[in-house]
Amino acid sequence: MGNRELTQYVLEQLSALEQVRSIPMMGGTIFYYRERIFGGIYGGDFLVKNVPAARKAMPYSIPRPPYQGAKEMLPVTILEDAEALCAMVQEMFSQLPERKVKKLKKGKE
Repeated sequence: MGNRELTQYVLEQLSALEQVRSIPMMGGTIFYYRERIFGGIYGGDFLVKNVPAARKAMPYSIPRPPYQGAKEMLPVTILEDAEALCAMVQEMFSQLPERKVKKLKKGKE
């Protein structure tokens, strides 16, 4: 399955949740839930942030970095179970960092 097809499948699996969106980035895809990044598609794999809620939902998922020099993330092992996937993403929300607000440079408004 290509990145575009996998992105569509992930969005379909998460369709029960409101405020899920994706944006293409550097050959992959980043996923947001309520404007917090929770995961992405890297090298054809769907990975989520390595937070306690994700580890609890997928205890057998082995963390790995999505690319060299990155923090470890968890490969999603419950993608086919839309209900479990949605529950995990909801549980992850409070454990995710808030989106950083970009500051305007001097002289720009």
